[in-house]
Amino acid sequence: MVSKVTVGPQGPDLSELVQGYWRLAEWGMTPQQRLTFLKQHIDLGITTVDHADIYGNYECEQLFGEALKLDPSVREQIEIVTKCDIKLCGDKFPDRKVNHYDTSAAHIYESVNNSLSRLGVEQIDLLLIHRPDVLMDADEVAEAFAELHKVGKVKHFGVSNFSPSQFDLLQDRVHKPLVTNQVEINPLNFEVAHDGTLDQMQKARIRPMAWSCLGGGAIFTGETAQAKRVRDELELIRKEVGAKSIDEVIYAWVRKLPSKPLPIVGSGKIERVESAINSLAIELTREQWYRVWVASKGHGVP
Repeated sequence: MVSKVTVGPQGPDLSELVQGYWRLAEWGMTPQQRLTFLKQHIDLGITTVDHADIYGNYECEQLFGEALKLDPSVREQIEIVTKCDIKLCGDKFPDRKVNHYDTSAAHIYESVNNSLSRLGVEQIDLLLIHRPDVLMDADEVAEAFAELHKVGKVKHFGVSNFSPSQFDLLQDRVHKPLVTNQVEINPLNFEVAHDGTLDQMQKARIRPMAWSCLGGGAIFTGETAQAKRVRDELELIRKEVGAKSIDEVIYAWVRKLPSKPLPIVGSGKIERVESAINSLAIELTREQWYRVWVASKGHGVP
């Protein structure tokens, strides 16, 4: 069973594994099937769901909201995370010339209102700035956050893919402390473990969220020398710890980091979700963890 954990000194409480819905539009589910899947992972203890306004070409929140509408009582059992600030080109916005970022107060308000409408809820539990915006005015973002909290539309705030300096800048200005930084962590890409990002989270006793834990599938099918080395090492460790699959080892590897990341599970198959849950029983040794590090880097530790 998945437990609830407090991600920052001032909350909130989220499930220690998070269900990601960024591929929901690709799952081909009916509204009832979406609701059934949601209830299944809630029953397993995964109560936190991860969204973004842009996922599925701005459609995933709507699809999730359609499922939630079938049983509104489910809303009280989950914590909804969503993100804003990326503006995509495409059929929804034909006048846009390039993909870009927008952390203006006007866009943050608009994005939140759109997310609330699509999800069919009155409040977002955790709103993240999706990507660092070079044109971000930290004071303007802070005031937007304060207003959204004041009117009850958002409970908590955080960021995604921010560097330590970018996180510090916004943290210095906000009225309500940022509670997480959602970053990429997997055996093929874990630079956040070396560039100060996870050090900062550990120092502040803030638990990051980890996206793309399985490397977008590259760990399983990639033909690069790095992917092959990592896959082979994970398979050896899988046998040592008695795991059913290497994805269980990967989630355990991510969770071994002392900043205690919350892995995001991206699959719409409940069997894959259960594999992530199985990882909670796996405790890798330091040597096993570093064996994956060495396999990824292609050389020994300095």
